[in-house]
Amino acid sequence: MNTALFPNLIVNGEQVPHAVVAAETQNQDAPKGKPGIAWRKAANAVAIRTLLLQEARSRGIVADRLEVGPGRFETDEEALIRGLLEVAVDVSPPSVADIRAEWERDPTRFRSPPLWEVSHMLCACDPRNEEHRGEALARAQALAAAVRDDPKAFPVLAARESDCDSKASGGTLGQLNPGDTVPEFEAALRGLVEGEITLEPVLTRYGYHVIKLDALAEGQVLPFEAVRPKIGEALEKAAWVRQARAYVDQLVQTAEIEGADLRPV
Repeated sequence: MNTALFPNLIVNGEQVPHAVVAAETQNQDAPKGKPGIAWRKAANAVAIRTLLLQEARSRGIVADRLEVGPGRFETDEEALIRGLLEVAVDVSPPSVADIRAEWERDPTRFRSPPLWEVSHMLCACDPRNEEHRGEALARAQALAAAVRDDPKAFPVLAARESDCDSKASGGTLGQLNPGDTVPEFEAALRGLVEGEITLEPVLTRYGYHVIKLDALAEGQVLPFEAVRPKIGEALEKAAWVRQARAYVDQLVQTAEIEGADLRPV
C-alpha cells in the first residue's frame, strides 16, 4: 500500500506515523482493491486509540498488563486504555426488575442446550489442496444426491463410502451437544430439521461431510432464576459498551483531529 497517497493523521497536535495506520488496515474489512476504505477505517480506529492514550497519560493512569490468555498479555497501550476506561466508565449492576423485564420480553430465548442425534458421511481431504478438495467435493455431492433420492440408503452408503470410522455403524455419530464438533459442522446442524439431509456437502478441516439429522431434542425453556445471572451480566456489559462509546464521543467532540472522520453518521 502506497501510504503517501493518504493524509497524515494528527490528533491534538500529535502526528501518528503512517506505519501505525498501515498496520491497523490489516484489521479492517474492505472490498478487494479498495485500499482507501481500509485506510479510512484504520485511521478512525487509530485516532480513537490515540485519543484514549492521550487522555490516560494526561490523567496519570498506571495499569499493569493483565494476562488475557494462556501466556498472552496485554500490550502496554491496551493496559493503559483499560485502566482509563475503568476510571471513566462506571456502570451499576442492573436491578432484578430490569433483569426480569428482559427475560419476560421472550422467555423462549433462554433454553438448555439442544441434543442432536446425527449420522454423516465423510469424504476426507486436505482443504488446502485444491485438487484433492475438488475430488472430495465431487464425491460428496454424488453421495448427497443419492441419499436425497433414497434417504433409507444412508447407512448402506456410509458403510461403503465414508472415510470416517463411524462407517462401521452406518455413519451414526450418536448424540451430540453444542461444542462437541467443529463450528462448521455444528452450524449445519443448527440449520436442519429432524430427518433432513444437508443440501450441499459441508466443508471442515477434515473434508466434506454429508450430514443427516436423525433426531432433535430441543432445549427446554429455562426458568427465570436459572438464567438471571447470565441476563444480568449481559445487561451490564451492554450498558458498559454504551457508556464507553458515549465517553469516546465526548473526547472526539473536544479533540482536534486531521486525517480521520469521526463525525456521527
